[in-house]
Amino acid sequence: MDWSQNWLSPVVRDSEVTRAARRKSSHKKVAFPLAQDESPSASTATPARALLRHTPGSLIKQSFTPRSALKNPDVSAILGTGSRPSRFVNTPRPKGSFSMNLDDSDWTNSLYPSPHSMLGDASFTDEMNMSAVMLKEEDPGEAASVSLFPEFLHSYLRHSSSAVFDLLEDYETICQDKVNTLQKLVLRSSSSQQKSSKTASITWLLQQEMVTWRLITSLYRDRIQTAMEDGLMMDITAPSESEKAIMEQFFQRDSMVRQSQLVVDWLESIAKDDIGDFSDNIEYYAKSVYWENTLHTLKLRRDQSSAGFSRPLVTELDPDAPIRQKRPLADLDREDDARLLRFLFTLIRAGMTDDAQRLCKRCGQAWRAATLEGWKLYHDPNINGGGAELQPVEGNPQRCVWKVCCWRMAEEEQFNRYERAIYAVLSGNLRQLLPVCETWEDTVWAYFRVLVDSLLEQELRSSGMSHEDLEELPREYLEASWTMEKVFEELQATESKRVLEATKEHYHIIQKFVILGDLDGLLEEFSDWLGRSPPLPAHLLRFMTHLVLFYRSLGMQLKEEVCVDVLKAYISLLVKEKQVELIAFYVSNLPADIAVTQYARFLEEVIETEQRKRCLEFASQAGLDVAAVTKTVVEAIRDRDSEEFSHHDLTPALDTGTSAEDQQKIDVIDWLVFDPAQRAEALKQSNAIMRKFLASKKHEAAKLVFAKVPEDSIREIYRQWEEQRMNTAAPPEEENAIREHLCIRAYLEAHEAFNEWFRHMNSPPIQPTMPAQAKFTEKVAFEMKEKEYKLEYENWKGRLDALTEEVKERIYNVLLFVDGGWMVDVRDDAEEDSERSIQMALLRRLCLPMMTFLLLTVLQRTERHQESLHLADIIASDQHRLYEVFSKDELQKFLQKMRESSLLLLDKGLDPLGYELQS
Repeated sequence: MDWSQNWLSPVVRDSEVTRAARRKSSHKKVAFPLAQDESPSASTATPARALLRHTPGSLIKQSFTPRSALKNPDVSAILGTGSRPSRFVNTPRPKGSFSMNLDDSDWTNSLYPSPHSMLGDASFTDEMNMSAVMLKEEDPGEAASVSLFPEFLHSYLRHSSSAVFDLLEDYETICQDKVNTLQKLVLRSSSSQQKSSKTASITWLLQQEMVTWRLITSLYRDRIQTAMEDGLMMDITAPSESEKAIMEQFFQRDSMVRQSQLVVDWLESIAKDDIGDFSDNIEYYAKSVYWENTLHTLKLRRDQSSAGFSRPLVTELDPDAPIRQKRPLADLDREDDARLLRFLFTLIRAGMTDDAQRLCKRCGQAWRAATLEGWKLYHDPNINGGGAELQPVEGNPQRCVWKVCCWRMAEEEQFNRYERAIYAVLSGNLRQLLPVCETWEDTVWAYFRVLVDSLLEQELRSSGMSHEDLEELPREYLEASWTMEKVFEELQATESKRVLEATKEHYHIIQKFVILGDLDGLLEEFSDWLGRSPPLPAHLLRFMTHLVLFYRSLGMQLKEEVCVDVLKAYISLLVKEKQVELIAFYVSNLPADIAVTQYARFLEEVIETEQRKRCLEFASQAGLDVAAVTKTVVEAIRDRDSEEFSHHDLTPALDTGTSAEDQQKIDVIDWLVFDPAQRAEALKQSNAIMRKFLASKKHEAAKLVFAKVPEDSIREIYRQWEEQRMNTAAPPEEENAIREHLCIRAYLEAHEAFNEWFRHMNSPPIQPTMPAQAKFTEKVAFEMKEKEYKLEYENWKGRLDALTEEVKERIYNVLLFVDGGWMVDVRDDAEEDSERSIQMALLRRLCLPMMTFLLLTVLQRTERHQESLHLADIIASDQHRLYEVFSKDELQKFLQKMRESSLLLLDKGLDPLGYELQS
């Protein structure tokens, strides 16, 4: 039955209306927020809050958002002369928004929308399919919201050359879209599931982020505009002919009261988002008369005997009758009135005064709609004879009397508490307004609403436009010295435990400092949060990072060390979440030296070759110093071990094995070979790694490092010299690096030649033996084997001679290295590197004696004793001064080897130096 079309008599309605109304409201739900203690459980550092908060009401006054201090603000909305434009662009709530029944018995319960209410949504099928996939995830909220990380970066880059406030609005839109998605996930999952509560917690965080971006956009638009026009500001001396003109000048002149109104507008916009448009869902209020049940009862009593009626009711139906006669209304009328008053306050809390007045009229209480009209400031445009035609007068000329009445009604204890709150809003009576403010948003809204109201009233009084009737208002209201700081001080002293707990939540702390414009305080909080455990929620850290970038884009003075800490924390999060494509950009916003270290630390864990190339491409696109980054990566991995660069023993032992840590050092050279411009650096770093490997006798590892350096590196370096420096000398550091590279190459080749000789020397062909008492066939076979052996031996001997000559040449290339010797720099004007110089000197002492003993082994094993004695002349030569790299023990061992060769020569009938004896 349609209650708006069919009017039942109170007799029928008395038994049916409440049940029918509740039945209707069970299908038509109103998007009211959660209340009291209903909040999703959250494992994050931000205290858990309800998915949608109960924010019951808005300032009656319409929004005032001056765009310029020099331009006349649009105050028609404030004075009630026209319909109010939306202060903020509010994204329409989906039909399946969180809602509650109109029946106030279930007013504070958290209800979710009926799935049937969403069937008309055109994109509903796609969204349902998407949410079905997401629900299979372990944490569907996290899975659905992970795309925010790249979306925020793409938005930032997309708006990098446009107005910064377009970027903030885009942030808000991105969050709103994600909130809508998450709400659908919550609706489709069981409320008892743990993953549903996690999703609800993330949804609440993103809702708070969305409205915080909205607040920042609103406040900083005004602050920047004010700062830009500060130098152009001039005293406004226009005559104060009306309250409206005074108010306009006051808002133009006073940025604090203007920004306080912006805070009020912001809080009202949040409430409006939460409420949605519910006026069409309460048709059963649309009746032609109010208190119809009481009216019907009174008619019955008049027409019938009053003997059957024992309960006293009002005898008159004017609005003041219940208070004046101190008699009640009929029960259903009282229930309807209580529900209606709460609806009205909720609309007023959301800044929807016009909707509240329309609702009053539809419910047959036009007189109540009129009481909501008296706050409008008076203005007569005809007072100065503005034009030939008379213009309509605006506002209430007796506003002062009206306001005093509102104050008294707010103090009247016989009224419903929401009715008292409505008139407390209109009169600025904070004491009567706070009891119905259940959340942080409600309480802050009440304080700022009263702040603006009080300061405006004081301005009117100081201008002489105020009426003496205002003297009846309390002195503490008329003389209050409100500031934004005082509002938050009062908030800390609230008796509401729920509001007090809410003041500790991350986003409410951020909102507080944004409203106060206290960036130092905000960054101190950030620093404190970063040092706490458990770590901050991922999306909160993302918000903090982009907020810091926003302030930087405005040129704000910030605590640089805290900004760096925030960025580093977010970068660590991106590394953990494997958001590889995003890391380089945020690293680029760090100071140059820190950026290099930070990105290098990330690259240390990147192993795959293709992934490494991509990471370097991202770094280049972000403007990072790629050469410095890759150098830092190599040096960090190169210096990981704690081994001493010390002398090893003299035994020509085979290689020490290559460990996993060694392999990391080998592979790290890849970072330097992607870019041909880094070939010189590749040589320097590979030389440094190979020096340590050679000192540890890890020759195979050194060979693998050497193989990592492209063969054309030296040619490429010379080509770059020719292109960049033309006829000027090459840098000494690069020339020395090339020489060191060639020295190591000569050493590795000599070592490889010796190893090949050693293997060949110890694998000669085996000479066959004649079996005892061999038969004829065995003798024939032996002769054939003997021939094969002689042939193999000749081949082996020839190969051994060739290898001996090769190893001699290779080792002499090391011992007699040109231009000063092995591991000696050719340029002494290079920048001093004491560690490298020490290592090169130690390698000469380590490797040259070992090469000498390897050569002695080759010569003595191949019975070239005269050549081994000639080696003593080379060691003792002042030209090469190789004797300087031998220790005392090594020289004694070398001389012992010389003695052995001389004795063998004597045994052959030669003199001790290998020459024939003269007869």
